Amino acid sequence: MLDGTSQIKPQQRRGRGAGSNAAGRYERHTRQGLDDGWGSLDAEGEALRTHVTVDAARRVITRNNSPDIPFDRSVNPYRGCEHGCVYCFARPSHAHLGLSPGLDFETRLFAKADAAARLRAELARPGYVCAPIAFGTNTDPYQLIERDWRVMRGCLEVLAEARHPVTITTKSHLVTRDVDLLAAMAADGLAKVAISITTLDHRLARDLEPRASTPGRRLAAIETLAAAGVPVGVMVAPVIPALTDHEVEAILEAGARAGAVEAGWILLRLPGEVAGLFREWLEDQVPDRARRVLNRLREARGGRDNDPRFGHRFRGEGPAYELLAQRADRARARLGLQGRAGPGLRCDLFQSPRAASDQLDLFG
Repeated sequence: MLDGTSQIKPQQRRGRGAGSNAAGRYERHTRQGLDDGWGSLDAEGEALRTHVTVDAARRVITRNNSPDIPFDRSVNPYRGCEHGCVYCFARPSHAHLGLSPGLDFETRLFAKADAAARLRAELARPGYVCAPIAFGTNTDPYQLIERDWRVMRGCLEVLAEARHPVTITTKSHLVTRDVDLLAAMAADGLAKVAISITTLDHRLARDLEPRASTPGRRLAAIETLAAAGVPVGVMVAPVIPALTDHEVEAILEAGARAGAVEAGWILLRLPGEVAGLFREWLEDQVPDRARRVLNRLREARGGRDNDPRFGHRFRGEGPAYELLAQRADRARARLGLQGRAGPGLRCDLFQSPRAASDQLDLFG
């Protein structure tokens, strides 16, 4: 397990996204490895392993009233994400746990093992008003540990039973494991899925998103979901200026061929510690383009790495951004892809899980 030092040896972090593990911004102390003269810094060290801790959350539905987010509630089955996407805007949340937004974020994970039971209880509360619940808004619900923990599967089973609408965003082919539930829910207008694709370049994807599904596997997931009747969208996210922005049309075209009916895109965001981690990655992986990528991003963010203002954080400004937006809009229109809003999901079929079980008892 990591000790909080900032720099980790390349052989230890192979297959991970971040290049360091600096202490979170709320910590009083930082650590730095020093040579003690006994050759301790020369030791190779073991490859980083993933550690999962049970997160005993009292509630799992998170509410928001953000004016630029199209949903008011979400569920995140996990904290931290083993996909290791170096640009992930959720990384700073690990600082609230006393951990590093760097390698800790992708190696020290928290699973809400009883999320399905908590979700059931919240949906059964008197006065609960149904509206779509979004999954994948912070960390990926289908990251690798979901294969064993099956927290997302349990939540979907509760939502299917309650006939509750759900939207899912993921970078993982593992979502196809639950096609049985999703297809049945989609047939009643209760489910939509968005597959996020950053690049079609497998080598670049491996470096940016080391443990997420390959671009080809994500396109295959779109095909599987679409064939099962699940409305599926392709998200070009994030768009990285001077690195992946030239692929916007190609990604939308590949998604449409695979069966996507909706599409969206988001410009790269670098909140909090993500800015430093991404700069490290650029200097390590694409040093010849590092300055250009950051300059182009800052041009679209008013001279800053990140613009946190509502109404601005998901967008950009300036001629280069406007051109990018026009390209995406034209490609989407040419391919017949709807915007992410698309057709709404049904909320009128909702049945309280408690009421459903009472009815079964009546006839049982």
